Amino acid sequence: MTTMTTVSANSIIEKLKTVPRSLRQAAFEGASNGLPPELVSRVKFHWPLWARKNQMPSDEAWRIWLLLAGRGFGKTRTGAEWVRARVESGASRRIALVARTPHEVRDIMIQGDSGILSVCPPWNMPTWESSKRRLTWPNGAMAFAFSSYEPDQLRGPQFDAAWCDELASWQYPRLTWDNLAFGLRLGTNPKCVVTTTPKPIELLRELATRADVEITEGSSYDNSQNLPPGFIQAIAGRYEGTNTGQQEIYAQLLKEADGALWKREWIDDHRMQTGSDLQDMYMKAVAIDPAVTFDPNRSDETGIIVAGISDDGRALDHDKRYWAPNGLTPDHEKHYWVLEDASGVMTPDAWAKRAVELFHKHEADFITGETNQGGALIETVLRHAPGGQLIRFEGVHATQGKRARAEPVSAIYEQGRAHHVGEFDQLEDQMCGWTPQSSDSPDRMDALVWAINGLTEHSRKGVWLWV
Repeated sequence: MTTMTTVSANSIIEKLKTVPRSLRQAAFEGASNGLPPELVSRVKFHWPLWARKNQMPSDEAWRIWLLLAGRGFGKTRTGAEWVRARVESGASRRIALVARTPHEVRDIMIQGDSGILSVCPPWNMPTWESSKRRLTWPNGAMAFAFSSYEPDQLRGPQFDAAWCDELASWQYPRLTWDNLAFGLRLGTNPKCVVTTTPKPIELLRELATRADVEITEGSSYDNSQNLPPGFIQAIAGRYEGTNTGQQEIYAQLLKEADGALWKREWIDDHRMQTGSDLQDMYMKAVAIDPAVTFDPNRSDETGIIVAGISDDGRALDHDKRYWAPNGLTPDHEKHYWVLEDASGVMTPDAWAKRAVELFHKHEADFITGETNQGGALIETVLRHAPGGQLIRFEGVHATQGKRARAEPVSAIYEQGRAHHVGEFDQLEDQMCGWTPQSSDSPDRMDALVWAINGLTEHSRKGVWLWV
């Protein structure tokens, strides 16, 4: 691009800055007739001219820019333009691009309508090498694609910038974020932008309180000029005035999802820390909610939760209590203790081995899980797990829907009779983020429900397995 064109483009840009932002596009289209295409392109790709104020980073000394915005705000465009600006200014040479899945990094952050390849001008267009998961700009700067499905891929690489998209929906938010944070160490001032619609997860609430985080909030209505009228009318009519609307439209960071069966305060107010003077538990269970397929990049998690039950500190006769779970203490006085969350994406052999190890580690009385999905899957896999000892398995055939099974467990938490021994961020995020109307099936939460229901309804029915 010639110097004369650059000067002319800058002149047009300065004039357009005096026009109200809502009228700039029309003013530019009217003034662009007959201008050289390269000059028009120069103005068109000058992002600060077209961006709203809340789509531009502040000049403050932040390390993380947390953009909490509603659906349709323009988060993807903002993140892509931020990456482009870092590259063109020479501030960044190695950038991490992180989304929930590998497909979302490629289809949204890189190749999407508002992705990096769409916002970069022809004279500074990067090359995308899908086999290497890498974008390379003419000046040598590179951006690498990662996903929360494979957080360990972020171990080792170093970066001077990162763009994280929809962090609140990541598969393993804490592990992925921690691995990225350790690698964000190149240069004198590494920075990260996080573009996300907020959801009630612990990591997001933690970031919102950090001193080195700059927070920008925006609603779906901010971008109404560029959205179809039908979209605005639809979301306003359906979600305005609801908790879901506060989250999805106005990007407010809620403690729990609208209609969630669990509340944060129920968990936090009755939490115990490891090493506390816990009540004697007369029974413990390891509950499994297995994934029926295994693919390290796409499979659901297998939920594995260890829990125990006590009689609120009263003297116990272990043998009598084991076989008489309704014994001397009424059900409404029993307390439940969540001891460990060992969930994750695993092969059937791996989750069976882990469940057996936890059975012995916690001296559990039985392993439990649903037999509807996959039939005798859990029992069959457990029979082949290494161990050389007897374990007891109590399969449960679900006769009620997920909501009906979960509501009694939710009531136990509301009554203050459930205690998390330590902090289980991902489990608690699933509990407070799931609603009965949701189509999701959170595996950690499901395993928790099986564990507490199994302890409540325990009987002598079951099978002894030699594993």
